[in-house]
Amino acid sequence: MVADDEQPEPADVDADSILEGAGFDADESVLTRRQAEVLALRERGLRQSDIADRLGTSRANVSSVEASARDNVERARETVAFAEALSSPVRVEIEAGTDLYDAPKRVYDACDEAGVKVNQTAPELMKAIGDRAGDAVHGREVRNRLFVTVAADGQIRVRRP
Repeated sequence: MVADDEQPEPADVDADSILEGAGFDADESVLTRRQAEVLALRERGLRQSDIADRLGTSRANVSSVEASARDNVERARETVAFAEALSSPVRVEIEAGTDLYDAPKRVYDACDEAGVKVNQTAPELMKAIGDRAGDAVHGREVRNRLFVTVAADGQIRVRRP
């Protein structure tokens, strides 16, 4: 996003070029062309009111399109994470109320059983889980159920259902 003091002139931003340069394909995307266009213009620093003027609609409509687009992007990310979790050889559920200090042993045990090597020490693994879980972890307490998956190459992914 462009800083407020660096607002581009709306006429200087070409949404079609941005979408083409990013390889947008409406037939393959979870976004509609309008959603992609609004996101592209917003990411270039245009205000919703400027986008509304350009598209011949209201600011409220642009706000709604943007919110739907961001929701679709988040759902697509979750879908990819879910698909990766399904194919991961290691899947560990960390229940709410678990002490974060107990998580590495559970992950290591599951990795040993699956023959997968994790190249992280216990403190590194706790930090990775804590960082990737966001507000699902507070201090040492896992507040919301988490899924930790480990890919065959040792990559760790943390998901919140």
